[in-house]
Amino acid sequence: MSSARKSAELARQLFALTLDQGRLAPERVAAVLQWVEKHRPDNASAVLRALKRLVEAEVARSQAVIEYAGEVSPAVFAEVTATLSRHYGRPLESVPVARPELIAGLRVRVGCDIYENTVVSQLAALKPVS
Repeated sequence: MSSARKSAELARQLFALTLDQGRLAPERVAAVLQWVEKHRPDNASAVLRALKRLVEAEVARSQAVIEYAGEVSPAVFAEVTATLSRHYGRPLESVPVARPELIAGLRVRVGCDIYENTVVSQLAALKPVS
C-alpha cells in the first residue's frame, strides 16, 4: 500500500474516533490530535491534512449557512433550519450570514447542497444567452 493510501486510511480511522453517536465531538477531536502529536505516525502532515478535510466536510454537513440580504427575522432562520433538519434527518445548526449583494432573498448551503431564491439569481436567469 502506498504512503498516500496509508495516510488517508489512518485519517479515516482517526476521523471515525472523533464521532460520538454520529456527531463530531470536539473533545474527541482534541484527543485524536494529542495522539497524533504524541505518536507522530509516518507522514503525519499528510494524515493531518486528510483529517482536516474530513472534519471540515462533517462540519459543513451539520450547518445550514443562510446568506441573506435585508431584514430577516430570527423566526425565518429557525423555520428554514427546522425544515432542512427534517429534510436531512439530522439536527442542523443555523449560521446566518449577511450578504447585501444578493439584493433580497435567501441562499442556503448545507454541505455541497445549495438552495437559492435571491433577486441576483433571478436576474441572472433573465440574462440573454450570447
